[in-house]
Amino acid sequence: MLHPAIKCASVFLLSTVKFLGGPLAGTSMGLHFWPTLALTVGGMMTSVFIFSGVGRVWMQHRQKQRRLRREPIFSKKSRNIIKVFRKFGMGGIAFLTPILLSPIGGTVIATLLGVPRQRILLHMFLSAVFWGAALTFASIHFGHLIHHK
Repeated sequence: MLHPAIKCASVFLLSTVKFLGGPLAGTSMGLHFWPTLALTVGGMMTSVFIFSGVGRVWMQHRQKQRRLRREPIFSKKSRNIIKVFRKFGMGGIAFLTPILLSPIGGTVIATLLGVPRQRILLHMFLSAVFWGAALTFASIHFGHLIHHK
């Protein structure tokens, strides 16, 4: 049996890297809805907070490297990201971050697109609460369907 602090740390740390892992880990370790939701949202927002601050410096470094190597600025992947951003804005990027991107990836993309840090934090928080509640609820109520014996 794992110590409760280890369970909580596992959910939190997993959510900093891959959001979907937080609700799954929390419910599989027997944590209830609210602690799992809080740890999952807290984990994602920790990544968002750190990488929204560091992202600007990293962006300038990457641009300098590209210029030195004479690499093209736009790739097929970056064009698709810009299409989503132009069509749906920061809300679209934030909405897709927990399920398709990682918290780090979504934050770096938003930072690279020049979104102000406060907007990144707000939109990512709202997205984390929405997806955290939905995924935690789903994993608690439907998790028994995927258990193997």
